[in-house]
Amino acid sequence: MSTSSGASTTGTLTATSVQKVTLVISVIFLVVGIAGFIPGITTNYDQLLLAGHESEALLLGVFQVSILHNLVHLLYGVVGIVLARTAIGARNYLIWGGVIYLVLWLYGLFIDQESAVNFVPLNSADNWLHLVLGLGMVVLGVVFGRTRATATSDTL
Repeated sequence: MSTSSGASTTGTLTATSVQKVTLVISVIFLVVGIAGFIPGITTNYDQLLLAGHESEALLLGVFQVSILHNLVHLLYGVVGIVLARTAIGARNYLIWGGVIYLVLWLYGLFIDQESAVNFVPLNSADNWLHLVLGLGMVVLGVVFGRTRATATSDTL
C-alpha cells in the first residue's frame, strides 16, 4: 500500500528517517555479531574464548572479539530492530546506545587491557571505533530524531 505521498507503509504509519537509520545501524550490528563467529572474517578464530582479554580472535584482523563481545553486538542489533518500530524508540536507541558506546570508550581507555577487568575484551582499535560509534549514534539520533513529529503525519 502507499500513502497519498507515495511512501510505502507497513502498518498505519510510514517509517520515519530516524527509524530507517536505526534499522540500518541495527542490521550492521547483527552482521558484525555474526561475522565475529565466522573463521576467516575473524582471524585467530581458534583462539576465540567466551570472554576476557585472553581471547586473541580478531574481527577483520583488527578488532579483538570474544563470544561475549559478539553476543553483545547481536543483542544491540536485535534491540535496535525492536526499538525502530517507533520513532521515539529509534531516537532513544541511537542517543542512549551512543552514550553507552561513549562510556565503553572511556572504560577502554582507562583499564589495563591485560587485566581481568577487560572482560569483553577491548583493544585500542575497539576503543577508537567505540568513540566514532558513540558520537555517530548520538548525532544521528539528534539530527534525525528532530523531524519525527512531521514525518509521522502520513497514515493509511
